[in-house]
Amino acid sequence: MSDIGSAKNIKNVRLEEIDGTVEEITFRNELSGFTVLELNVDEEPVTVVGVLPPVNAGEEVHMYGRWTSHPKFGRQFAAESCESRMPSGATSILRYLSSGAVKGIGPSTATKIVELFGDRTLEIIENEPARLSEIRGISKNKAMQISEDFRSHFGLREAMAFMAQYKINPNQALAVWKRFGADCIEMIKEDPYILCADGFNIGFERVDAIALGMEKPTDSGRRITAGINYVLTHNLNNGHTCLPKDKLTDVSANLLELDRNTVAEELEAAIDDRDFMQDELDGRQFVFLPYIYEAELYCAGRIATMAMCPAEPVRNYARQMDLIESMTGIVYDERQIEAIDAAMSRGLLVLTGGPGTGKTTTLNAIIQLFEIYGHKVAIAAPTGRAAKRITEITGHEAKTIHRLLEVEWGENDTQSFSRNEKNPLDCDALIVDELSMTDILLFQSLLRAVRFGCRLVLVGDNDQLPSVGAGNVLGDLIKSGRVPVVALTEVFRQAQKSAIVMNAHRIVSGEMPQLDLLDNDFFFLPMREKEKISQTISDLCFTRLPDAYDLNPLKDIQVLCPGRKGELGTVELNKVLQQRFNPQHQKRPEIKVGGAIFRQGDKIMQVRNNYNVEWTKDDGSEGTGIYNGDVGILEEIDKLRGLLKVRFDDRVALYSADNADELEHAYAITVHKSQGSEFPAVVIPMYPMAPQLCYRNLLYTAVTRAKKILIMVGHKQVAIQMVRNQKKTLRYSAMDVFLKRDLNEADSPA
Repeated sequence: MSDIGSAKNIKNVRLEEIDGTVEEITFRNELSGFTVLELNVDEEPVTVVGVLPPVNAGEEVHMYGRWTSHPKFGRQFAAESCESRMPSGATSILRYLSSGAVKGIGPSTATKIVELFGDRTLEIIENEPARLSEIRGISKNKAMQISEDFRSHFGLREAMAFMAQYKINPNQALAVWKRFGADCIEMIKEDPYILCADGFNIGFERVDAIALGMEKPTDSGRRITAGINYVLTHNLNNGHTCLPKDKLTDVSANLLELDRNTVAEELEAAIDDRDFMQDELDGRQFVFLPYIYEAELYCAGRIATMAMCPAEPVRNYARQMDLIESMTGIVYDERQIEAIDAAMSRGLLVLTGGPGTGKTTTLNAIIQLFEIYGHKVAIAAPTGRAAKRITEITGHEAKTIHRLLEVEWGENDTQSFSRNEKNPLDCDALIVDELSMTDILLFQSLLRAVRFGCRLVLVGDNDQLPSVGAGNVLGDLIKSGRVPVVALTEVFRQAQKSAIVMNAHRIVSGEMPQLDLLDNDFFFLPMREKEKISQTISDLCFTRLPDAYDLNPLKDIQVLCPGRKGELGTVELNKVLQQRFNPQHQKRPEIKVGGAIFRQGDKIMQVRNNYNVEWTKDDGSEGTGIYNGDVGILEEIDKLRGLLKVRFDDRVALYSADNADELEHAYAITVHKSQGSEFPAVVIPMYPMAPQLCYRNLLYTAVTRAKKILIMVGHKQVAIQMVRNQKKTLRYSAMDVFLKRDLNEADSPA
């Protein structure tokens, strides 16, 4: 289990300020608080966007934020905070009330109120509401309702101002207000750890600092529970769905700087209250966050049901197999036939295998048979690059799992899926590739959308890197021993000619790859000095490989690094390669985004899924969605409007300065980011690195990204260390145990 890291420091960035009067509310999302409004600033209209407290026409506001440019709507002020002042004159008050700011007051009623009370109108509404009944049509009950609604607006503003002093942003503050209402300030003062609740995205260390400032006791039950929750949540990022109870107690006690017994007692109480879930795995007690526990249980139960109640078997398909073999010229071996038979007769299959073992050939035969028998087939993969790759090798369109499930995004970027138990996927057979990259929560969402009777073929290589998110889906399915698994292990004769393939199998079996080959597709260039390694990589990418193998240096060659940091990590190598491929030039516009300089002509990568980025194809068709791992070329920079035009194959997408932080240079990328992709040529720096990156499966994954040429440059000893370090067992998960338990209970006599 990785050590617990400290929260990121909050950078104090100087914000710009503007003052004005709200002219019009163009748009407001009441759920998220996101607002678009027109502001009168010194008689000039300014468009303001941001998560803001409720403001209305006529209010005077002081905004903090930054000037930005939107691809469609031009120059805007992105507000990060807003201080509002109630209108002070009768004219402004009339406009404010006429806008509908206060429930129960329309333009006509507003006119009557202001005519009677003038400049004191708002004071009367807040402090002497009974006097509103002096106006015809306003009862005493309605007067009190008007006053209550008016005060609630002030309550939200007060709450946001209170939380702002603790660096809680408007989005977070609005979520807290919605959860706890007008009493939230008193509730926070009483128990600041309520801010650690799911949905607020406020880190434990910040809340702990708030509590310390309020002089709250360090051994309170709420603090201990919040600390334990933080440890479990933090370790989701390390891939663990649960932690051994004894380890969790020790780590939490160390974090909280409390006696172990005190923490252990509070953990027991929290488990009794079901704040955490506990279960025994192989004789040891483990603790889970409740929603992760539910996900592991659901996935195990659903797979167990599919194993016990399989889809209707397809029989007598031998003639069709003969036809496929005669048409393709392929003769399937015993293990491939076993996989095909499981898919057709049992309806559930986990298909694994390394490079050159015939996994793609087997999968194509399964798809052909499904279609011959009239099955509607859907194909999915965890990432856009993986979906594109499986599309290319099968000839059938594949989607990302998120796209297949029809993802929808709510407030605070929370996701939900339109496809679920009530609206299942419209397919008779579902094939999921690169399953090793799928975490437990995404797998749960996928299984919820699979209707009963649908065939499920899960494909992956268990020796590659596991998912970035929590869980060990492919490994647990295999480890359970209770679902049909066919592992293709024989390397076919044609593939045996490739040193890439053969060395990949040597690496995964713990043997040293052959590094002294001179006439194949796998080369090792030994050298010691980091400057020489860097220069050699630059030469390989820019001239040597393109000249020798007729490769496009930007599209066909990819540098893969174990990590981002270090002297030969992606950050430093991208600087070197950018200078070689795309040096600064007066005719090449550039723009600074974060700490990086993006230059027209750069090779870049999208680093997170964004389903809202709009793109246009060369044929004029339009759509949305650029995915984590998509690589493109920065074609144009419009510095005046702050716009970037990026080409991803045949799609051109526009980015504003606001979402350009989703892009990174891609001359060199991490091995993790390369998962699901293949490249004609791969270059890997081999240089002493952080111990947590020096392990066998990372090296294996890097090697298997290369289709034609692979070159390692650097220290042989690093390769030796990586092969010897079999790290992949260090991930806590429970689906395999739950799956065996479900099936054992089903097999037990009543």
